[in-house]
Amino acid sequence: MTSLDKPTEETTEADDARAVTEAALFEAFGGVRGMVETVLPGLLFVTIFTLNNDLHMSAIAALAVSVVLVVVRLAMKDTVKHAFSGVFGVAFGVVFAMMTDNAKNFYLPGMLYTLGLALAYIVTSLAGVPLIGLILGPVFKENLSWRTRNPGRKKAYTKASYAWGFILLAKSAILFPLYWWADTEQLGWVLVTLKIPPFLLAVWLTWVFLAKAPAPIDVFAEMEAAEEAEKAEKAERERREQEADGALPGPSGADGEPADPRGGRHRKA
Repeated sequence: MTSLDKPTEETTEADDARAVTEAALFEAFGGVRGMVETVLPGLLFVTIFTLNNDLHMSAIAALAVSVVLVVVRLAMKDTVKHAFSGVFGVAFGVVFAMMTDNAKNFYLPGMLYTLGLALAYIVTSLAGVPLIGLILGPVFKENLSWRTRNPGRKKAYTKASYAWGFILLAKSAILFPLYWWADTEQLGWVLVTLKIPPFLLAVWLTWVFLAKAPAPIDVFAEMEAAEEAEKAEKAERERREQEADGALPGPSGADGEPADPRGGRHRKA
């Protein structure tokens, strides 16, 4: 290897690590499709309510499109966790709005969830078990190995969790005053506008922190290697036991006669 080869290889490894991080983040947070599924029900609700001021029609349309998104994912045999979470969120909003006969309350469960999630990110970071690490650990096949075996990665997860927490807190600080002072249309359009940009900022910061962190420890590969080593050791132990019992021939010379432990062969009587 020449001195010119090493930087190229290091650059390639760094690019591979970034690509793996990007793929894991897209998988964990749903990618472009997950963002569409998050925005579409709320956008439909506020659009219909702005046009005709009909709470029931707006709520039913939002719930219907959420169900359609789940059905489409099921038909395509795709993961439904993001679509299902959207259905539950919209359903809570619909029920709450109709029970109180207040269209603003369609948004309240989601706002409370956002505030609770912000606090969870911050509290878990302070406790030394950052939430983003708990979410992404299985995606990177490292589970909780970052807690004790990879301090650089734990630091990156802690920074990312703080970023998510404070970004969501800032979003809540904008929305809750609007809930009390603005009308339903204003609150709805601001909420739809704030769906994607804070999310993208948090994902980007997570990518930045993790791209600079040490590589994850693949605990699944370690477990598989340990199992293979255990099988090989067991097979070797069984072979030696069979040799000791005479079931297998021991080491022999070239003509099949037992080898003399002093280096020669046993003479025939």
